Amino acid sequence: MTQPMHVLHATSVWLPQTQTWIHAQLAELQRLGVDAQVAFERRENPEQFMVAGLHCLGSEHPLEYRWSKVLRRLGLRHYPDHLVRVGKAMHADILHSHFGHVGWANLGAARRLGARHVVTFYGFDVNKLPQSAQWRRRYRRLFAEADLFLCEGSHMAACLVGLGCPSHKVKVQHLGVDVGAIDFRPRQWLPGEPLRVLVAATFTEKKGIPYAIEALGRVAQDVPVELTLIGDAREDAATRNEKRRILDLLGSTGLQRHARLLGFQPHEVMVREAYDHHLFLQPSVTAADGDTEGGAPVSIIEMLASGMPVIATRHCDIPEVMGEALEDMLAPERDVPALAERIRTLLAEPGHWAQIARSGRDHVESQYDRQVQGERLRAQYETLLQGGEKR
Repeated sequence: MTQPMHVLHATSVWLPQTQTWIHAQLAELQRLGVDAQVAFERRENPEQFMVAGLHCLGSEHPLEYRWSKVLRRLGLRHYPDHLVRVGKAMHADILHSHFGHVGWANLGAARRLGARHVVTFYGFDVNKLPQSAQWRRRYRRLFAEADLFLCEGSHMAACLVGLGCPSHKVKVQHLGVDVGAIDFRPRQWLPGEPLRVLVAATFTEKKGIPYAIEALGRVAQDVPVELTLIGDAREDAATRNEKRRILDLLGSTGLQRHARLLGFQPHEVMVREAYDHHLFLQPSVTAADGDTEGGAPVSIIEMLASGMPVIATRHCDIPEVMGEALEDMLAPERDVPALAERIRTLLAEPGHWAQIARSGRDHVESQYDRQVQGERLRAQYETLLQGGEKR
């Protein structure tokens, strides 16, 4: 394409600490010369995640923001006029909605803009929301009207097709991290020193943190363990209950005396902490309400890039992110003995740590580098626009 593309990204909030991948996409597209802007309703972490072209309804038009919430509660309109106004001003060729529920809400906005509509699914929108008959009906309409659906891995793509999305509309678009900015420092644990383990996640059931604690409690019977937890509960009852379960297990396993709970932290703190640890644990599970990772946590990608071994579960697209060379680092969901065995095997084979680190870094560089994925995303847009005129 000779003319620059104009792509309006839409999300509810810019930007939670747990959604750094959206910032990476915007920044990379802008570096590639795409006119990529983002419209959102309210802002979090205003000192972080800066890119050009941010349009916040809540701060720019506070009365309209409150009125749009009323209209949504009444079911009269599901998207704010702000979205259409920004899209028309930038002559948007594409509206890119982040999360399935946002895509459904933005169907009317895409029609008014006459823009192609791209929707990226990320996790709970793939497995949790479709537990509801109402959302299954809404998704049928979304799948019929939107033009392209992006998923971070093949497992999630298969889930979308299983929900009724036409397979020709579904493409895998891996999430990218700034591999060049992540120093490769292979870890090495020496017998006799404490095993320093990092867990970083919101305290939701799908993250499987209690299983990590139970497994480490078993390992700590043979090897001193020091645990760092980055993350916390949110305001809802479910995550507060999960936090109580986590705290209870820290006490019952004896790990409480050797655990640091840092709460939510900026991304750079998590990366800095990573280099002071030997091992990253991510034992994700399917929650009782159907919630899953959908794809895989970006933190796994970053830890592998840094040279740290990752032990995780065979859950959603985590095996794809880990790669075939690290398949032995995966355990079944909710299998505490298997998690503990994976950790013990790693400790018993110190000579393999360098090979594990190299395999993880190479896989991330080839499949999850944000520059590579930015170019692939631009190519997805180009293919879509070359397929026909705007509506």
